[in-house]
Amino acid sequence: ELEALKARVWEMEEKAEKLKELQNEVEKQMNMSPPPGNAGPVIMSIEEKMEADARSIYVGNVDYGATAEELEAHFHGCGSVNRVTILCDKFSGHPKGFAYIEFSDKESVRTSLALDESLFRGRQIKVIPKRTNRPGISTTDRGFPRARYRARTTNYNSSRARFYSGFNSRPRGRVYRGRARATSWYSPY
Repeated sequence: ELEALKARVWEMEEKAEKLKELQNEVEKQMNMSPPPGNAGPVIMSIEEKMEADARSIYVGNVDYGATAEELEAHFHGCGSVNRVTILCDKFSGHPKGFAYIEFSDKESVRTSLALDESLFRGRQIKVIPKRTNRPGISTTDRGFPRARYRARTTNYNSSRARFYSGFNSRPRGRVYRGRARATSWYSPY
């Protein structure tokens, strides 16, 4: 019985060595040559992004059930389409209702603007040239962090001090809370 166990352990060790060799061979092959169809993520410079954005359009009010092939067929008459991007919510995976279409030349963008307010799957779509995002400008930037200018209070029986001093923590009525920084020179479209 002990001999049978030793033989089985020896077989398992041989199999483990063979698996390690196969795994090393596969890793070497993967490191040597990238897969032919997928070159990995493409990193573009700012100039390349701006040039690609100049050949692209924004399509708004896109039906949620629309596919990239249908959008490509709708804009096929404007020119050769390189890429159709339908943006989706990262949590639910549902489409957001707009898309970007990249053409092979800039003239196609001008001709595609004629399809503004046309019907696509029963909806009137909005077609405008794609804008290039400017580095450092965010549409969600609210200015300074809110906690920077908070007043410091002493914590000596504060609930009683508020009651007796007439301090009301919540203002009554409507209170206007304006934006911290106004950027009147920037328009997203």
